[in-house]
Amino acid sequence: MSRRSEAQTIERSGFHIKVPKSWWEFDIRPASRDDTIRQLVNERVRQYPELADHRDAFTSFLRAAARDAWQSGALYCGCMAQSFGGEAPVTASVTVSVIGAQTDDGETLPTDPQLIAQQISPRQAKRDGDAWREVTTVEIPQVGTVARTRGIEDITVPGDERTVRAVLMQTFIPVPGQEDAVALVSGSSQVLGLADSFFDMFDAITSTFRFT
Repeated sequence: MSRRSEAQTIERSGFHIKVPKSWWEFDIRPASRDDTIRQLVNERVRQYPELADHRDAFTSFLRAAARDAWQSGALYCGCMAQSFGGEAPVTASVTVSVIGAQTDDGETLPTDPQLIAQQISPRQAKRDGDAWREVTTVEIPQVGTVARTRGIEDITVPGDERTVRAVLMQTFIPVPGQEDAVALVSGSSQVLGLADSFFDMFDAITSTFRFT
């Protein structure tokens, strides 16, 4: 599926999603995000002085996450950047985008969750450390049946030819009243050793998604 470039989208006020209180939520628009991130990091360090040693790491991660979210067409980005016991920060992000049910060549694709799941190929790891992907359908309260993928995948960096290997969960939620639009909730982290914990966390966050 590809994201539509025209105005077939829902605004930020058109949906609600809840992340843990310790996460960071901010405006991802280029004109304002750097100042907003700087203020957020300064405020968090004032509240928790033990985070001062990681100020630069927090700032760098949040700026990169905001940039990548904006370049990929996301409408929302929430980030986790937490340090435990003085260790380097553990990071993750959740974005919400609206994609169109068309390929770049104009081919119409389904928005029905079962048909979406059939369009996405699962992938099995041939050996330890390989990328893999599971494809399922799940139920979200007050939303209904949705298609979902989860796995360890190689993600293309927006605006770059490189890829990064990451824990990735993507949930495809049909937009009510828009037959050719799907809300895509993506949770990702490059901390591969915590994959199972992140799958649980991304599932819990996505379960709070509601259209408003």
